[in-house]
Amino acid sequence: MTDTYSGLSNQVISGANGIDYTYRDLGSGGERPVVLLQHFRGNLDNWDPALIDALASSRRVVTFDNVGVGGTTGSTPSSIEEMARGAIEFITAMKFDQVDLIGFSIGSFVAQEVVLTRPALVRRLILASSAPKGAAGMHGWAPDVIGAVGTPDTAPEEYLRTFFTASSPTSKAAGQQAMGRIFGGHTDPDAPTNWQTREAQYDAVCSWGLPCHALLERVSAIEPPVFIAAGDGDRMILPHYSYLLAGLIPGSQLKIYPDAAHGFLFQHNAEFAADVGDFLDEQT
Repeated sequence: MTDTYSGLSNQVISGANGIDYTYRDLGSGGERPVVLLQHFRGNLDNWDPALIDALASSRRVVTFDNVGVGGTTGSTPSSIEEMARGAIEFITAMKFDQVDLIGFSIGSFVAQEVVLTRPALVRRLILASSAPKGAAGMHGWAPDVIGAVGTPDTAPEEYLRTFFTASSPTSKAAGQQAMGRIFGGHTDPDAPTNWQTREAQYDAVCSWGLPCHALLERVSAIEPPVFIAAGDGDRMILPHYSYLLAGLIPGSQLKIYPDAAHGFLFQHNAEFAADVGDFLDEQT
């Protein structure tokens, strides 16, 4: 078995819901497998290999395409709740009794819903570039953001300015390096996401972001330990939503990474992987 994410072959497992899930599985060790939930329109190939390799250096890491995304069958659902059920079906199909869960961007919304729907399934939770359901100002993204990542074909320069800090030479250079790793080729490339996935995911994001103060109370029911992380210059999901989550989830930990944007975990891949490792290794 290869020891790098870029060299992995895709695997397929069938869920009880009739969906064939495409996934990748790397590393060993750790108290529980770490399952990752991807960003808006992202597939297996859109994870930074440097981040996955670092996470998998001491534990088992599993990435997967949720229903209708990339190589996974079915149609992408248009609600976060349905996406969470799809994720639970995958975890169940893998015969994981309990996992550590990392959700990035829309994946962090799904991660919140997974732990609220099936609390015993998640030992520890990491929310990267996240926001709670019902937060004011989250009903869709700014026109320049959705214009960059919501078009049929996102240009490299648009990805760069959305996921990294365009005004910062350091962040921009780190972004170019990350893009080289992400788009540098995989031994077994994943199927690209389609327009149906884009439309369904954006519908789900907009519904999640309908302002409703009462819904903010939901996350206070999250019982597993939570690590919340964001870039200080994120324009896609503003960092103040991470502060809001930290205030709403009892006992949660928060870290804001400097000179970084939505893709802070790719820019600061080694630091983020180390922080996640320390969090997962904490004794409760």
